[in-house]
Amino acid sequence: MSEATKLKEKLFNQKKNGWEGLTEKQRNEIFNYCNGYMGYLNKGKTEREIVKTSKEMAEKAGFKDINTKKTLKPGDKIYYINRDKNIYLAVIGKEPIENGLHIIGAHADSPRLDLKPNPIYEDGEFAYLKTHYYGGIKKYQWTTIPLAIHGVIVKANGEKIEICIGEDEMDPIFTITDLLPHLAQEQMERKLKEGVKGEDLNLLIGSIPYDDKDVSEKVKLNILNILNQKYGITEIDFLSSEIELVPAFKARTLGFDNSMVAAYGQDDKICVYTSLTAILEVENPTNTAVCMIVDKEEIGSMGNTGMESHVFDTFISEILNKMDINKPNLLDKVFVNSKMLSADVDAGFDPIYASASERNNSAFLGRGVGVNKYTGARGKSGASDANAEFVAWIRNLLETNDIRYQISELGRVDLGGGGTIAYILANKGMDVIDCGVPVLSMHAPYEVTSKFDVYSAYRMYKAFFEN
Repeated sequence: MSEATKLKEKLFNQKKNGWEGLTEKQRNEIFNYCNGYMGYLNKGKTEREIVKTSKEMAEKAGFKDINTKKTLKPGDKIYYINRDKNIYLAVIGKEPIENGLHIIGAHADSPRLDLKPNPIYEDGEFAYLKTHYYGGIKKYQWTTIPLAIHGVIVKANGEKIEICIGEDEMDPIFTITDLLPHLAQEQMERKLKEGVKGEDLNLLIGSIPYDDKDVSEKVKLNILNILNQKYGITEIDFLSSEIELVPAFKARTLGFDNSMVAAYGQDDKICVYTSLTAILEVENPTNTAVCMIVDKEEIGSMGNTGMESHVFDTFISEILNKMDINKPNLLDKVFVNSKMLSADVDAGFDPIYASASERNNSAFLGRGVGVNKYTGARGKSGASDANAEFVAWIRNLLETNDIRYQISELGRVDLGGGGTIAYILANKGMDVIDCGVPVLSMHAPYEVTSKFDVYSAYRMYKAFFEN
């Protein structure tokens, strides 16, 4: 090896594919872990389903509902559920809690289609459900694919009915139709973002009329009759429902080499699963470890299940109360001394669309966890910008534990950018940095990730909790 080669090896930031040099045992560990991840995705396509599944996993690992605990001590494992759409988990650490928490926060909501309050109608002897899209989507991607219906209907008397249709092989599926190319000349002249309009995202749900010549809207009547017989609901019950339309695709292994995962909702359920499985394995950490699975990130984190609410503060305050140490301003001190990973996905470099990225500062699939020092857009507008000292602390954590990582930006300057929950926690005074898994086709009905990166995120989150 020449002197120049040695010098380059020493001085350059070596960006290598993480799969290179792995043993057969290491590859099998990655594949086995991702089998669990894909099963988790298939069980939880909505935030309510994620919380339900996560609670089951937590209880199996020894976590208890905080409301059942009168006191707390180091080593205790607890969780708190907020309106079935948030779950916070904690393992009480050995250090005094005022020395700060180690927090990882991910969000369970993903882009989708929600039903409007008055969704069902008939036109041209078809029955449809009208939708309102949730989060940032390319609307044309949601036509002509199989869709499933998930959610809850709550009657005025409080009775709650859970709905899941389209996932079982014996279930019907649903779809949104599109124009055939022969008749779409005018449509294809529009700008891409206007090719399919929001008001045209109507779900086709039936076509058989009710057998009675004396009534109108016979197809709508037939569908409502079917729903009434199966679920005991009437049209007015849709007013108090939360129904989501999600792709009916299953999570699958992608590639001849089995190296990738293709699935709906990997933004950000990939970080939910990796942080959840990490905290479930934590025993007697130094600092109290906290895992947050939150809602509403895709639409600004507002509302009482979003990160902007004070429910998380209430959870930490309850921990302080049950440790019998709470006092004025202690919560503020805990937050100022805390460290937090905003666990959210990163945009993976796609060579087909290379012009959207700046290669030197992009996250590549297969190179490990993607770390974003800052987010925001244009001139870092709205960004949470991690300080150099905390970035160095994170680097040391990753390098000491031999975890592959890459520090990147989301797209080209003046083109890319985005937001996460990082700034909300940073506003409480804690050190925060974004880190997650690079994704191709982010916000599409079917997203792509590297299994190596999934496992790297799990290892990073576990090391962070235990450090």
